[in-house]
Amino acid sequence: MGSAKQHDNDLFEYLLRLGDDRLILGHRLSEWCGHGPMLEEDIALSNIALDNVGQAISLLQLAGEIEGKGRSEDDLAYFRETIDYRNLMLLEQPNGDFAHTLVRQFFFDVYSYYTYLALEKSLHEGLGAIAVKSLREATYHLRHSREWILRLGDGTEESHRRTQVAVNHLWPFTGEMFEADEIDERLTAQGIAADLKKIQLDWRKVVNETLAEATLEKPEDRFLPGGSRQGKHTEHLGFILSEMQILPRSYPDAGW
Repeated sequence: MGSAKQHDNDLFEYLLRLGDDRLILGHRLSEWCGHGPMLEEDIALSNIALDNVGQAISLLQLAGEIEGKGRSEDDLAYFRETIDYRNLMLLEQPNGDFAHTLVRQFFFDVYSYYTYLALEKSLHEGLGAIAVKSLREATYHLRHSREWILRLGDGTEESHRRTQVAVNHLWPFTGEMFEADEIDERLTAQGIAADLKKIQLDWRKVVNETLAEATLEKPEDRFLPGGSRQGKHTEHLGFILSEMQILPRSYPDAGW
């Protein structure tokens, strides 16, 4: 019984990590709605935001089922405290300018693409099914953000400067993507989770090649302390949750 409980607890936590990443990123991207630099890009960022929220719904719904306490995806999204969220610190960083948003997006898109590629083979049927569906969206997301990194990095002097500033600022947040803890190790050994060591190799290859093609310099590997998977976050997450949760917390019995 203890082993089964440990397994369910591990899987619940892992699904929160996957779901919270996409929930918080989706909210950040939604802030661009109506503010994009051009109509086509305004629509593109809004659609990518919706894709991420849609993936978050599926992942958090499955997490609630695994937990077995009757919590829905809405309960998990809107009625947890900041310390209970498991999203990467990278994804809660402010949008900044367009280059800043696209660099953040690119760093995560590479990570997300290879995560879903691995999870397609997950021995957990429900998680594998979500990965199969989500990989199609993640493939488009990566193509979109990579093309923009190339365009901005190898574009005008100003676009190059702004993109390099964004790369330098966000690079220290990328290290914790690949910090595996006991939950990752147990689920990876069971054939359920994605192998972060393998994803890191693929991520570095794509990111390094893209930065070089975009005439951007890769920063030194000086990473900030992680811990977001255990509930440690920057001050930005609290502001996001205050905005995101105010309506459902004000009217908890409302139907959607």
